[in-house]
Amino acid sequence: MTEHFGTGRYVAYGAGYTMDHRHGIRIYDYLPETGRISFRSFVEITNASYISVSHNGKYLYSITDDGVAAFKVEKNGDLDFLSLTDINGMRGCYLSTDYEDKFVFVAGYHDGKITVLSLNEDGSVNRICDEIYQKGIGSIAERNFRPHVDCVKMTRDNKYLCATDVGMDQTKIYRINHETGKLSLADVIHSDLESAPHHIKFSLDGRFAYIIHELKSYVDVYTYEDKNGTPEFEKIQTVSTLKKGTTGVTAAYAIQLSRDGKYLFCSNAGDDSVAVFKLDEMTGLLTQLFVLPISGRFPKDIATSDDNRYLLSINNESNTISFFKMDFEARTLIMNGPFEEFDSGNCLIIHELI
Repeated sequence: MTEHFGTGRYVAYGAGYTMDHRHGIRIYDYLPETGRISFRSFVEITNASYISVSHNGKYLYSITDDGVAAFKVEKNGDLDFLSLTDINGMRGCYLSTDYEDKFVFVAGYHDGKITVLSLNEDGSVNRICDEIYQKGIGSIAERNFRPHVDCVKMTRDNKYLCATDVGMDQTKIYRINHETGKLSLADVIHSDLESAPHHIKFSLDGRFAYIIHELKSYVDVYTYEDKNGTPEFEKIQTVSTLKKGTTGVTAAYAIQLSRDGKYLFCSNAGDDSVAVFKLDEMTGLLTQLFVLPISGRFPKDIATSDDNRYLLSINNESNTISFFKMDFEARTLIMNGPFEEFDSGNCLIIHELI
């Protein structure tokens, strides 16, 4: 696994849809003392529905209408364009790299496809190595009548690619050939019908997996272990992302892990709230600390400070970023200054510069 050492200086990257403008990515200075951001510049790119920083911290990759765009992260946090590569399909919704930064994986919500692309040593995208279309019929005719891949993420031991599918109510686990980038199916995690597994996160030590389910607003917790080349997942807990007694239409969406691995954060659309959980590092189990309003409509993504003092929410339907101070002992979120305007925001990253 690649590690890097930070400088104590931070930037924030926001990504969103581009309706009447061309600036899909915005760069901000992030101020760790105040938990606020200061706008610096735009990046011209269409419909940046998701962005991801490489594990070595040197490159940023973005979904775009034209495929995958690659950028070098400069020492001051600016983004220097490297490449734009077609994915031979419809626009993706999520992307991530393996822990050696040899490949970038793209999830296709619209066409149900997983795309694997190789990376060059300079961080640019090289070529497509594999394409896998999911097959089958989902359980909800109104929406999930076919596969919709929502997230593609490697296990922390870098052995398996996990692909959540909100249309099929399952997460497929693929072995990866680290030389060719080819995938082969190793296992399938079946979620409850009509639950829509959306995103997956792993604990820092890689022993536990957390899958957030969009339509039923809960997180399933699994143990994970690689046994002689076979991935084994066992469900040990299901926890709601909502307050007890919550009514109305909701959709659990973002899921993030604190940098120290001690807390898990989930956002809820409809309820427009964030749930904060204490994570037991020995057992992997979650304890809900609180669920509180996020002061925006459809919190598409959330980001937290390294010291767990601040939380930011990018709110897709209210076109804002909202800011909060967190207090786990008091179990509170307190507004931390005015909103930042951001049209149709999708993804937000706080990145420590190297």
